[in-house]
Amino acid sequence: MSDLVELASHPDATRPEGFAGPDHPMRRLTRAMAFGQPWTADDAARVQQIFDGMASAWSEDHVDSVKAAPVEDALERGDVPLDGAWLEVGSGTGAGARVLTPRVTSLVCTDLAEQMLHHAPDLAPRVRADAAALPFPDRRFDAILLINMLLFPAEVDRLLDPDGVVVWVNTLGDQTPIHLPPADVLDALPGNWSGTWAHAGTGFWLTARRV
Repeated sequence: MSDLVELASHPDATRPEGFAGPDHPMRRLTRAMAFGQPWTADDAARVQQIFDGMASAWSEDHVDSVKAAPVEDALERGDVPLDGAWLEVGSGTGAGARVLTPRVTSLVCTDLAEQMLHHAPDLAPRVRADAAALPFPDRRFDAILLINMLLFPAEVDRLLDPDGVVVWVNTLGDQTPIHLPPADVLDALPGNWSGTWAHAGTGFWLTARRV
């Protein structure tokens, strides 16, 4: 049984406008990957093409303060290891790196889409890689951040230190196309996990640890 605690919403939390419902294609893909459907080369090619095509506009539209709010609140209230080694999976054009770089000791950013990385600021090492099979050794990271990102539970579990923390962020809450609610994230991760979460900005954050 997963243990999940909800904190009071951040004072600036607001309900997102309607955007992506449960039938959104990326919503269906997110759930399928989290709960065991195989990730294929065709899946990777399709997702890469989508995000490469959006990279230029993404760098202008997806790094604002509202979207950063859940990450900032997680760093403040999520009891995360700021002095540890961090990995951001699906780092896009740098929304997470802009928040993390001034705060954490070590950060590596990865994304499948080459153009997303091309449009990201040079704030941390950037590695183009498929999140289903990342080029890092086991137990390498103390914290793994995923902002509006597909969850590959076995790979996150492999890379995370036994005492490490997963930071899951949906910047539009349940209107995020790539969305899983906190309880489903805990259920998808291998083994037993506990979590703390809260609403902030137009979204929410979750910090998850092994029990």
